[in-house]
Amino acid sequence: MITRRRMLAISAAAVLGGGASAPVIWRGRAMGSDVAITLRHADAGAARATLDRARDLIGRMERLFSLHDPRSTLTALNRDGTLDPAPRAMLDLLAEADRVHRATGGLFDPTVQPLWHALAIGDDAAAARAALGWDRVRRTARGVTLAPGMALTLNGIAQGFAADRVADLLVAEGYGDCLVDLGELRSPRAIFRVQAPHGALDLAAGALATSMPGALILAPGQGHILGPSGQATLWRSVTVLAPYATVADGLSTALCLADLRAARAATQALQATAWLTAPDGSLHCLG
Repeated sequence: MITRRRMLAISAAAVLGGGASAPVIWRGRAMGSDVAITLRHADAGAARATLDRARDLIGRMERLFSLHDPRSTLTALNRDGTLDPAPRAMLDLLAEADRVHRATGGLFDPTVQPLWHALAIGDDAAAARAALGWDRVRRTARGVTLAPGMALTLNGIAQGFAADRVADLLVAEGYGDCLVDLGELRSPRAIFRVQAPHGALDLAAGALATSMPGALILAPGQGHILGPSGQATLWRSVTVLAPYATVADGLSTALCLADLRAARAATQALQATAWLTAPDGSLHCLG
């Protein structure tokens, strides 16, 4: 899965109050980026089975939401135009995407995939833009159907959704003192010191995501975060702190396109805090 480049990192002093024992850390690669799970106050041998289940869960999430796996569920939806029945996780993620779409006044829009593809290969962007429109995605309790010519990308929210699912698994198995890093960070209960573009902060029982429009260039003057109606990105970077990684991920994407008024409304609607860095380096904190 092609992912937005992330600028969040656990600092050298990442584990606060961890005591004498070193944390148990699993590292891998999934969903287009390096991933890690940190468990504090855990025995490596006892935690092995839980970490194996977490790794398998990450793999299932990737097989659902990858744009580049020809066998993925999202690839099948984009190819066939319908999933009925759709996996529950797909329906849940689309419901979360709808919530972020509404809170951001439509700036978060998973239907930009045809435009993304057109810009990436130098095709007709105007024709691709005519295929967009979240209101043309039909969702029911059982499935989802796209209008002709449509395709979805969930790259702006799927990593956060996966991080939340993994965190839920770890908490259920007794490892709530943990940090899940799937490109977005989620700490369900503990406090971790993390490094964001605007500086270090303590992540306490929440989630953090950063988007940088210029991290990947699709065409001259065009970064990889696209406005559904041609909106230009306004910020060098956006970092969002939210209760859940799904929201932090989707909101950090959308706010790259938002002016301060729209960004303030969206952060309030989703109970989040955002740090927006302007091209001149000035920083705005909302929420």
